[in-house]
Amino acid sequence: MFRTIALLVCLTLSAALAMAQDRAPQAPVSAATSECLMCHESLHPGIVEAWKKSRHAAVTPAEAFSLAGSKRRISAESVPEKYADTAVGCAECHTTRAEKHADSFPHSGYSVHVAVSPDDCAQCHAKEREQYTRNIMAEAWGNLAENPLFMQMVRAINDVPVYDGGLLSSRAASTSTDEETCFSCHGTKLRMTGIETRDTIMGEMEFPLIEGWPNSGVGRVNLDGSKGSCTACHARHQFSMEMARKPETCMVCHSGPDVPAYKVYKASRHGNLHSALGKDWNYSAIPWTAGQDFGAPTCAVCHVSRVAGGDGVVVAERTHAMSDRLPWRIFGVPYATAHPKSADTSIIRNADGQPLPATLDNRPATEFLVDKAEQNKRLAAMQSVCLPCHDASWVDGYFARLETTIEETNAATLAATRIMQRIWAEGLADDGNPFDEYIERVWARSWLFYATTTRFASAMAGGGDYAVFENGRYQLMETVRKLDDWHRARSAKADVNTATKTPTTAP
Repeated sequence: MFRTIALLVCLTLSAALAMAQDRAPQAPVSAATSECLMCHESLHPGIVEAWKKSRHAAVTPAEAFSLAGSKRRISAESVPEKYADTAVGCAECHTTRAEKHADSFPHSGYSVHVAVSPDDCAQCHAKEREQYTRNIMAEAWGNLAENPLFMQMVRAINDVPVYDGGLLSSRAASTSTDEETCFSCHGTKLRMTGIETRDTIMGEMEFPLIEGWPNSGVGRVNLDGSKGSCTACHARHQFSMEMARKPETCMVCHSGPDVPAYKVYKASRHGNLHSALGKDWNYSAIPWTAGQDFGAPTCAVCHVSRVAGGDGVVVAERTHAMSDRLPWRIFGVPYATAHPKSADTSIIRNADGQPLPATLDNRPATEFLVDKAEQNKRLAAMQSVCLPCHDASWVDGYFARLETTIEETNAATLAATRIMQRIWAEGLADDGNPFDEYIERVWARSWLFYATTTRFASAMAGGGDYAVFENGRYQLMETVRKLDDWHRARSAKADVNTATKTPTTAP
């Protein structure tokens, strides 16, 4: 009996010890992080347990530097000595560069900031940070907020309708509405507004009040002046490479109908393979080898990851700029054009002075767009990712088809736009805000939803019905016809009203 009890006690203790070891970080933690954990393990166990599963908790920067080749996940030439020999923990992220952060506040003897920025991450991930500054995502806040035309669309969508006295008007939406809609993905502009005192289990404590928080949008403007949020793809606090490589992460912002990448991907053959077989793929290998680690591309394969083909030969280097493999810009604007030269698209002005990469009659603003040579370079970089799984004839035919789709959807958008321009010219709609009237929304849907979805279906190796009936060519052509029918009906009515008016004569 005693032996049985003793055995059970030993087994219980062994199991508890194993669980504790499984949860504990493998690398030593700094004194500062240890102090953080003393409180936050009980206050915020979800955060702490996620961090314990991270590579940050398992490997010190010094150990990372000692690794060779693709095993090394740190790109900085050096890191501050005080961070070298301990895990990258709470204090290493939330107290670094405290003097640069407007939200730094005294907390338990440390100067802590809430919003960790890409420039903080650059202490170890300098190359990735530099690349991301060239990513159009890094400028996503300004690309929306500083584009007056796009902001007219935001206002037409978010402002609150008011119907009073038989008249429909609107009032401005709250800031929080903008922050949870368009700027949820584009990123907010963080701003310190004050300090508040909270009653906590540790007694009264002061915390910063931050306008625009919480947010992990790709172009968030941070309180140290940097732009972007690494946690948009590498969600805190595990910062998993596996998560960043799975299409479900991109789905958060790319689910359409204005950016239908995820839905089209899921319906494509590549997405079908990922859904059926992806559970058995290796999402942590560097380089990521076609056939060996994955059986079909995810978003990261095509746009970000270091990809290898036969015999482990690298065919594409990892990039956080993402535009390195993008010849065209196929969404968010009326016409597909060559990709912008600068990540900051708010600087673009076309020949008509509009903040668009092409005029409404599709004359590209070429001085702001990459030239044909650069397009071909980027196309070759993208095609190199396809070739480990497809022969050259397949790849050439696929991209030739995409170029045809771009040409034809641009032609359909031009037809729709010309009709809309007639409607404006004849005073049948007010062009003050080109998105707030019914017929203007029909026009906007033609390119914002339907031309875009058609292009994505072509760009992503299929997408099934998205090329035709699911926000594809059928709806695109339907909106063009609807615009034409609406214009003809209103023009005819205007003509009848003019003809039946009683002429006025002088008394």
